[in-house]
Amino acid sequence: MIKYYSAIITLIIFTSACKISGKEDRKELKTYCNPLDLDYRFQLEDPSRREAADPTVVYFRDQYYLFASKTGGYWHSRDLAEWSFVETDEIPTEEYAPTAIEINDTLYFLASSRTKSTIYKSGDPLSGKWEITRDSLDIAVWDPAFFLDDDKRLYLFWECSHRFPIKGIELDYKNNFDTIGHPVEFILAKTDEHGWEVPGDYNERIDNHPWIEGAWVNKYRGKYYLQYAGPGTEFKSYSDGVYVAGSPLGPYKIAKHNPFAYKPEGFAAGAGHGSTFKDKYGNYWHVGTMSISMKHPFERRIGLFPTFFDEDGELYSVTKFGDFPIQIPGEKVTSFDDVFPEWMLLSYNKPVQVSSSIDSLPASNMVNEDIRTYWSAKTGSENEWAVIDLEKSYDVYAIQINFAEHETNIYDRPDGVFHRYVIDYSVDNNNWKILIDQSQNQNDRSHAYFQLPEKETCRYLRIKNIEVPDGNFAISGFRVFGLGNGKAPDAVNDIVLNRKDDRRSITLRWSLSESADGYNICYGSQNGKLYHTYQVYTDTSVTINSLNTNLSYYFTIESFNQNGVGKSQITEYVK
Repeated sequence: MIKYYSAIITLIIFTSACKISGKEDRKELKTYCNPLDLDYRFQLEDPSRREAADPTVVYFRDQYYLFASKTGGYWHSRDLAEWSFVETDEIPTEEYAPTAIEINDTLYFLASSRTKSTIYKSGDPLSGKWEITRDSLDIAVWDPAFFLDDDKRLYLFWECSHRFPIKGIELDYKNNFDTIGHPVEFILAKTDEHGWEVPGDYNERIDNHPWIEGAWVNKYRGKYYLQYAGPGTEFKSYSDGVYVAGSPLGPYKIAKHNPFAYKPEGFAAGAGHGSTFKDKYGNYWHVGTMSISMKHPFERRIGLFPTFFDEDGELYSVTKFGDFPIQIPGEKVTSFDDVFPEWMLLSYNKPVQVSSSIDSLPASNMVNEDIRTYWSAKTGSENEWAVIDLEKSYDVYAIQINFAEHETNIYDRPDGVFHRYVIDYSVDNNNWKILIDQSQNQNDRSHAYFQLPEKETCRYLRIKNIEVPDGNFAISGFRVFGLGNGKAPDAVNDIVLNRKDDRRSITLRWSLSESADGYNICYGSQNGKLYHTYQVYTDTSVTINSLNTNLSYYFTIESFNQNGVGKSQITEYVK
């Protein structure tokens, strides 16, 4: 059975010149916000929860194809923002960690298996039609990843284990995908050196074994970048590291910048087990797995992050403001500044009034910037609502509504699964106008992102429930983005660094910036290459446990609020 779903995300292009936070003449803005606004499927077994993870994105015939674990199909898009779903049973879409690759104008697909690895092919994946091209590889592989070199030699990388290393082998696709030679072993965890490989949300479970998994390979300027995930998909610390070699089968050496894709905090954390791909303009992106992991350890979502190679060939993915709106460029860009529209979060910790609440799931959970907590009304009826008071009037550019779906009993993709609601706005809490009308919505979107056709001046925002697919009206994040009319926060001063005897860990303390909502700790192993970001709200201290014991580090801290980003202090150095 094949079904084709077309799901439209609200995407508006600014066709007139606009000024956004000092950036002039940005005539066209198309943005997205993590977690990606997809129709995440409910899983087939208890507990009722959504899941998509371990994504592979490939560009084929002017379409981006997104394959993910246990989704019942795959998505496609022309622009990385508006995605449509193809449901099919002609490939094993109930397996984990699929991979895909284009060879000679044909798309090939392979999913995880411990018993038999079957390769499928399609010349028209939009139709959902596939056929078997190799019934059983010489070896069964889990977490597979194809890599086709410039010389048209094909390689396969795989493994998902707390005991066995990442492996690779060459395949002869001209001869029925026969293996060439023997598997080569590459990466084992080195938790005594690599703090990011230590399990736990905060890499704190030093006596536990990590899962090393999710291989992926890119080639850039003659070097091969073997990427891998750890320490475990259920952790906020889930990230992708990278090794570098001069040939596809190594030997590989650990890169200086690790993990290269790392998002341990923010509204939605995690950037591990993904794929790094090039868009049609030559820009690199990393698509990875974000963790909720509350209803089930594998309750996961998908995030997309701009990615770059620097002048020295260091691979890094920018996750700073990684769940704020990001622009999808229509040309080649060179830095994060080119894709960050500077729409700041206006809703953090703002007062909320609601129609009703379950005592253990209060309204404040909607605005605490933690996807793992949520507010639930007592019912799913149409008289449930929530109002945020931004406390001042602001220019609002975008809104993201993250539904938590409390007490649902939904499985798979049944018809009629959608949220219907209306979002109103007001400047005085008396006179209201409709901002977003989803009263007739027929698209299943649990992380609905709306870029407004033009900015609106708002102080109060109200969401009124009309219909939920099942269970209670529940929201984990009622997130409002725009710009205030005040000043960016003061620069952070008096940074104190204390690297511990366990060199994987460091504690930072700094002086309070009175007008700041939060802070980005930016750091790296080379001055001028502070590619890591660790975000905190409210606190003025943090312990980071993800360092490499063999490297020195540089740190700076930038403050931010609803008006913008404060200047950073001069970089601090610790051996």
